[in-house]
Amino acid sequence: MDVTEQPATQKKKNDTIAAQISKILSQRIIAGELEPGAKLRQDHIADEFGTSHVPVREAFRRLEAQGLAVSEPRRGVRVASFSLAEIREVAEMRAALEVLALRHAAPHLTRAILDEAEEATHAGDNSRDVRSWEAANRKFHRLLITPCAMPRLLATIDDLHDASARFLFVSWRAEWEARTDHDHLAILAALRDGDIEQAANILTRHVQWIGRKPVTSPSGKVRDAFAIVG
Repeated sequence: MDVTEQPATQKKKNDTIAAQISKILSQRIIAGELEPGAKLRQDHIADEFGTSHVPVREAFRRLEAQGLAVSEPRRGVRVASFSLAEIREVAEMRAALEVLALRHAAPHLTRAILDEAEEATHAGDNSRDVRSWEAANRKFHRLLITPCAMPRLLATIDDLHDASARFLFVSWRAEWEARTDHDHLAILAALRDGDIEQAANILTRHVQWIGRKPVTSPSGKVRDAFAIVG
């Protein structure tokens, strides 16, 4: 083997491992398995994945770029916390971008797509836990905007839904109350009537609704938790 190729080959391998590590850690953070403030220990993660520290450090950088982790001097890397202001920011971004996608998608929405979106809404209404509701809710929104055929826009919206899911799972994972999503049904009714403006207005309001509920921490302290429930 040409020795000049070896560093490049090793870097590619490290990048591949780093991508796998960051993907798994991001899934744990979004699911609430790794709570805000939890320390990400480089040694432990390297041992878990059977690798060196190099791809782990790269994985941490990727998590920081996603806003899922923060690096603090003398404290290492921790799972990022989030504030009500950040939740509102994500809600406003979702409203702007999902409406943009919907306007481009609307002319291409078929009856079959709208029927499938209605089925997703009913699945969400009948969900008994927050995870199944989030999956059904995400499916509803994705069905309505995918026909916009704008991959960069859709990828950004997917990232915002990941952030929404994280807020939701951290705040609501212990308890969930089934409810009927009247906004979803109203959006579908407007789209079936060809009233894109009405559908856009409802969607704008819908994704900016932030739920609030008291939650009890492991220490017994009660605090208000917030999440995007739309």
